Amino acid sequence: MSVLVDVRQLSVSYRHGHTAVNRLSLNIAQGETVAIVGESGSGKSTLANAILGLLPDSAQITAGQLWVDSHDLTHASERQKRALRGRTIGLVPQDPTVSLNPTLRVGQQIAEALILARGKRYPGVDADIVELLQQVGIDTPVLRARQHPHELSGGMRQRVLIAIALAGNPRLIIADEPTSALDVTVQRKILDHLQRLVSERGISLLIITHDLGVAADRADRILVMQHGEVVEQGTPGRILGAPQHDYTRALIAAAPAFAKRREPLPRIDSTQAPILSLKNVGKTFALPKVKGEESTFVALEDLNLQVYPGQTLAIVGESGSGKSTALRIALGLEKPTQGQVWFEQQDVTHLNWRDFRPLRQRLQLVQQNPFAALDPRFTVFDSIVEPLVSFGRLKGAALEQAARELINRVHLPVSYLDRLPRELSGGQCQRVAIARALALKPDLLLLDEPVSALDVSVQARILELLEELQREMGIAYVLVSHDLSVVANFAHEVLVLRNGRVIEHGSVERIFSHPGCEYTRELIAAIPGRHVTTQAA
Repeated sequence: MSVLVDVRQLSVSYRHGHTAVNRLSLNIAQGETVAIVGESGSGKSTLANAILGLLPDSAQITAGQLWVDSHDLTHASERQKRALRGRTIGLVPQDPTVSLNPTLRVGQQIAEALILARGKRYPGVDADIVELLQQVGIDTPVLRARQHPHELSGGMRQRVLIAIALAGNPRLIIADEPTSALDVTVQRKILDHLQRLVSERGISLLIITHDLGVAADRADRILVMQHGEVVEQGTPGRILGAPQHDYTRALIAAAPAFAKRREPLPRIDSTQAPILSLKNVGKTFALPKVKGEESTFVALEDLNLQVYPGQTLAIVGESGSGKSTALRIALGLEKPTQGQVWFEQQDVTHLNWRDFRPLRQRLQLVQQNPFAALDPRFTVFDSIVEPLVSFGRLKGAALEQAARELINRVHLPVSYLDRLPRELSGGQCQRVAIARALALKPDLLLLDEPVSALDVSVQARILELLEELQREMGIAYVLVSHDLSVVANFAHEVLVLRNGRVIEHGSVERIFSHPGCEYTRELIAAIPGRHVTTQAA
């Protein structure tokens, strides 16, 4: 097979002196799928941008050579790089919400890529747009081409990005975290489709990911990067079966797909009351009136669940299944259309905001995006003590002492109390959010995708912290997640939602070992890295 990408001892440095890629060598053959795995800051995206010729002005190649399709791009002009982009190299970016223009229709954005590749507008452009949308598996492509990005689901938007990447008929596609924000079943469909297109067209594929499971399932060869260097490379079987480097072993140990499940809880005392109960809860939303269409949307139907002290209940399901609506109802932020919400022995279904407020001291929320959850103007100290100040619990020296104790509890240095969120990493921000949620010593934490935005090793540390807090404080958790490998390692009970209805509920051992429902089996089969672990077993 001919070599399409040839990277020889490449170094890339930024103006402030940081070397992001250090003497890295890499070959990608025509038709080969290579995955680069590593945490944030390992140099994965810098390498991808160097191959694309999209390094920022603050970065430059300081050593080595970079050849793409027999063109030396090491010190090529912008015109030479642009000639390769789109036609030889296509990019599937990470976030379709950011990468697509919200003001342009989907068809216009694909047309733009086609015209750039051809050099001018041509008569068959509309037919090519429809054909590309069909190729990436989008239904009713003529209709979708007329829609704006916000009218499509996350999976559809990601497929549009793949269509744009294919528009120039490239020989290499770089997929930068192409499915990190998607449900596990949508993720599987997108990656299956991408892989099929690659094999049909003989395209090379470079996957940039922090998910070792995705890399193990999809790649012919895996490169593990740390601090700008390749510390190990080999086939998925070799990397997972006999890792040579300590960092690779640490990544495998931290990956939920390859971790051991939690110990089952001792049987719950039947006399013990649940801390939270949802009884026959339903929620219906009114829709804008459109002639010939439904006027209401049923988000939840006949939902029953109980959470006991010291227990973790996971709610799983695809986007739109009703997971977040259930959390909002439990928090009192949304009133159910029917059914009851009980907190311990109290029916809180119809409490107004003033009456519900004292209960908020006992149940707290940890949100998905740690950066969005913290006020960027507040120091870490201000964020952590905000609940204590809001409820008039402490002031003065006692408040400062509480902040020091809370930041210690989430294993961050006391010196971080003076920092702003922008001075912290994603994992550190999530620890601050957890410290804030613990400030009032709650009995129940609602965790809404608490680790989905984090690197796998940071994920593992946050989950270990939550387990430690549960053991020490007896806190109950309700975990909403689309990552079933996290659920398998962290939850005690699992509730599977689909289209607002509970289709399965049981212990984590029973659900994952003997799922009773075809939909649950599909969710479990879609876990990245699962077929590698079953082969190893």
